[in-house]
Amino acid sequence: MGIGFLIYKGEKMKMETQNEITITTVKATNGWLSCMSPYPLEYQGQHYRTCEALFQVLRFEGFPEIQNEIRNCSSPMGAKMIARRERRSLNRTDCWDYAECDNALMRQCLRLKLEQHPELQQKLVETGDAVIIEDCTTHDREAARIWGQVNINGKWIGQNILGQLWMELRSELLT
Repeated sequence: MGIGFLIYKGEKMKMETQNEITITTVKATNGWLSCMSPYPLEYQGQHYRTCEALFQVLRFEGFPEIQNEIRNCSSPMGAKMIARRERRSLNRTDCWDYAECDNALMRQCLRLKLEQHPELQQKLVETGDAVIIEDCTTHDREAARIWGQVNINGKWIGQNILGQLWMELRSELLT
């Protein structure tokens, strides 16, 4: 199954099928799956407003000034923008494969989110066997096709790492 479209009052609207769940915005039905959704986390005695903020902080191990700036940012998108700016300026030597490191860090953050917000465990289980997709169609730039996918002519294009991680964690909950 795939994504269908419905024309409503002159606007093209996306309709999800039973076998796919998309992550679009934090205010959408499945917004809790977003790293930017307002589920605070505690990690090593520090408070983080969102999973996104913790993820970005963890990417800067050994750079406490950058970590503090990210942690103190009031919005998850702001935290991401700080990290993007700083990542470009640093020559990191602690991780040869950024994708592999980032995937492990994101998995850690999502696990913490589930552990610290047990109600989300049940919501994740309730997604059944649906494919979880971070829908980056409206913002197809930079890492969009790595963390998520874009829908082009009814076909999903991209790696969908975030969705894959959520489905992996769902499988763990079910075993």
